[in-house]
Amino acid sequence: MERMIIFCMLFFCSSMALTAAPHKIAKYKQLFKTIKLLETTVKDKDVELLHTPENPVDGCLFTAVTCFQKGTLKLQPENSQVNSTFTQTVKALKRFTFSNPGKCEYSCESYEKKNPKEFLKSFAKLIKQVIR
Repeated sequence: MERMIIFCMLFFCSSMALTAAPHKIAKYKQLFKTIKLLETTVKDKDVELLHTPENPVDGCLFTAVTCFQKGTLKLQPENSQVNSTFTQTVKALKRFTFSNPGKCEYSCESYEKKNPKEFLKSFAKLIKQVIR
């Protein structure tokens, strides 16, 4: 009986570990789709350029994601017709969390500034790297 309980506990723990990874991947895929949606509705002319992390080293992923989150707050909708959807999408990106802060010597200001569409493309590229 004791062996059966231990077996059941091990089975339960291993199944929980296996389901954790797919949930995270699904979360990142949803984030990727959200970024792609923003790309089509963001204003790209006469706007502030944004610090855009590109190819951050492993220890700087948390810093890069934080920079992207701060930058998305500065984005503007292309027109008033997409304003409510745009605002909800930006809020969704703001709620996203990325673990493993690591140690990074770079700050947001150390990255090159780019226009909003390039900024979002780089953000999508970063999330795609995290998914792999």
